[in-house]
Amino acid sequence: MATQTKSNPITESVEHAAERVAELNEKAVANSRKAGAAYLDTYEKTVLSLADSYEKAAGATKVDWLASVATAQADLTRELTKAYTSAAREFVS
Repeated sequence: MATQTKSNPITESVEHAAERVAELNEKAVANSRKAGAAYLDTYEKTVLSLADSYEKAAGATKVDWLASVATAQADLTRELTKAYTSAAREFVS
C-alpha cells in the first residue's frame, strides 16, 4: 500500500524562508559588486584628476626642476592607481 506523506506547514515555511534568504543573498552580492565597481571607478577618476591638476600646477610655476619632480610624482601616482584599481576590480568581479 502506498503511503502518503502529509505536507508539513512548518517544513514548507522553513523551506520557503530558506529560498527567500538565498535570493536576497544573491541580490546583496550583486549589488555589492556594483557598488564596489562604482567606488573603484570614482576613486580612479578622482586620483587621476588630482595627479593631472598637481602636474599642471607645478608646470605653471615655470621652475623646471619642480615641474620635473611633479611630473614624476604624478606619473607614479597614475601607475599605482591604475595597478590598484585593476587588481581590486579582479578581486571584486
